[in-house]
Amino acid sequence: MAKTGMTTNQGLRSAIERSGYYPALVTEAVEIALGTEEVVAFLVHQETTFDQNEVRRHVTVLVLTPTRFIVSHTDEQSADDSSPAPFATTSTESVKVGRISSVVLSRVVADPEKYKPGSLPREVVLTIGWGAVSRIDLEPAGCGDPNCEADHGYTGSTTADDLSIRISEAGDGPETVAQALVFAKALSEATAAVQ
Repeated sequence: MAKTGMTTNQGLRSAIERSGYYPALVTEAVEIALGTEEVVAFLVHQETTFDQNEVRRHVTVLVLTPTRFIVSHTDEQSADDSSPAPFATTSTESVKVGRISSVVLSRVVADPEKYKPGSLPREVVLTIGWGAVSRIDLEPAGCGDPNCEADHGYTGSTTADDLSIRISEAGDGPETVAQALVFAKALSEATAAVQ
């Protein structure tokens, strides 16, 4: 469960260290963005991908403070012509809680007819939007007349999905799934409390 004060700040540091992915670099980046604010809730998600003959690691750290939502990404890069040694890139973004426009939590549950409240889902997808990235899907507009050949312009929809994270019990463990649920609840509550 999310706790307040130093316990949560220390819990965040411990979770970053447990991820084992350049903990000093990731912790420093998050702490610089965090400043003096206390941690309300957090989620640390490590992801390993395979790109042809290379294994790449990526860690995302989400932090909720009383006033901000902080997103930190750290990516591992292989050596190339510009750098003879492997390197990592880390970035952080701080968003005022009031700017968050949507928090979507999709849950995948096995045997839904046997589901008991409080049981962990098999996987969750957490999607958070705050307007930094929008996608526009357009298609030609038409009318109901099948013989009409007029140009009706275009119709479409705008989707804001700045961040989407998939966490599964099989890949990330039940503790990470539970932490994602706690974080999603805390973030949803924080956005509802902002006027």
